[in-house]
Amino acid sequence: MSYQSIKKWPEGERPRERLLKYGAHNLSEAQLLAIILRTGGGSKSAIDLAIELLNSFGDLKSIEDASAGEFSSFKGMGSAKIAQLKAAFELGRRLLETPRKRGPVFSSGHDVYSYYHQRLKDLKKEEFRCAMLDAKNRILRDCRISEGTLTNSLIHPREAFRYAIKESAASVIFVHNHPSGDPGPSREDIVITERLVNAGDLIGIKVLDHVIIGDNKYTSMMEKGYIK
Repeated sequence: MSYQSIKKWPEGERPRERLLKYGAHNLSEAQLLAIILRTGGGSKSAIDLAIELLNSFGDLKSIEDASAGEFSSFKGMGSAKIAQLKAAFELGRRLLETPRKRGPVFSSGHDVYSYYHQRLKDLKKEEFRCAMLDAKNRILRDCRISEGTLTNSLIHPREAFRYAIKESAASVIFVHNHPSGDPGPSREDIVITERLVNAGDLIGIKVLDHVIIGDNKYTSMMEKGYIK
């Protein structure tokens, strides 16, 4: 019988589609291995082969340490699959050994403005971003939350803090631009800031500031007293 490709599975059951929809962290070790293996062998699917490897070797570390000869008894484990597995494990090892690039420390609204001004100054639409910080106020990661005119419905706390929670950020600073060039806060900006500060207090991620970028000037909601 020919190999069973994952492409022939129902779409909702395919590990690759599940990974793209739900994230890699929501897949089992067998499902992740199946994505790398792509096909099984004989009457086995890629998932069947992945489960067989895990059951036989016991864990991922033992699979990583296995020699090419140790895979010879598994039908469907040819040189291409062995190479794919070895390459995936090596990439994971190198990723763990790669030091995280250290970002700048934000100690004032002007620091935030200096970091974001060039990126946001010429945009034609408002862009709302979140800077995730460590305990020393050094930026860990930055992400875009939304694009377009700010409204309560557009900036939902669930989305605003989603990446900060994943990053285990100690605190966040929200940033958005005003294409008009005037960084003065609108009533909507004030309401959204208050809502996000309250949400941050509930989940344990402090909102240090919300900085509005204008034309060669900025407004810090913290410095203006909107964030206590």
